[in-house]
Amino acid sequence: MSLTLIIGNKNYSSWSLRAWLMLKQARVAFEEIRVPLDTPETADRLRSYSPSAKVPVLKAGTLTIWESIAIGEYIAEQVPEAQLLPQDAAVRAIVRSVSAEMHAGFAALRQKMPMDCRSRYPGRGMTLAVQRDIDRITTLWRGCRQQYGSSGDFLFGHFTLADAMYAPVVSRFVTYGVALEPMAQAYADTIWRLPTMQEWVSAAAIEPETLSETLLFGG
Repeated sequence: MSLTLIIGNKNYSSWSLRAWLMLKQARVAFEEIRVPLDTPETADRLRSYSPSAKVPVLKAGTLTIWESIAIGEYIAEQVPEAQLLPQDAAVRAIVRSVSAEMHAGFAALRQKMPMDCRSRYPGRGMTLAVQRDIDRITTLWRGCRQQYGSSGDFLFGHFTLADAMYAPVVSRFVTYGVALEPMAQAYADTIWRLPTMQEWVSAAAIEPETLSETLLFGG
């Protein structure tokens, strides 16, 4: 079955990165369609692919999947050998919990430190609320690494859906120069140095579109 992934700008679209990384790490062949965000044509173009008019969207034949976690679950079912979801049911439930918390939470971090792969804003956006989000994220990372990560360098040893969900957070920590404890920094380095992650970052660096700081940070 042919797969097509519709994404936004690689420099800015954190949700697109998640789905793209899932497919790449699972070594699934797919066609990529990039729809630049925040243009007069964006909404109409996205509606032609998805009922939500948002990215990412995965087209699998006549099937349309328009949420990152749902895309990950679909890939995990279609390519079980990739182990995006672990075989053990209890560990699988933790992967889902950690991923869902990222999907639904950390609003302060998202707002104050938007993803911008090619820029560097050391210290910008740090507030008490953002620090609380960072503390919770690093606590999650530490817990997963200590309890489930002994077989490798990822949260659950091997790469899972959870690592894809937190990859944009790692990008934010790089962009805003967030200081991390050694265990969290080691994990962040693992994600940042992934060849697939660097492929994404390299593509983001040469995109022609630039969003204004007003659009990125508000105001």
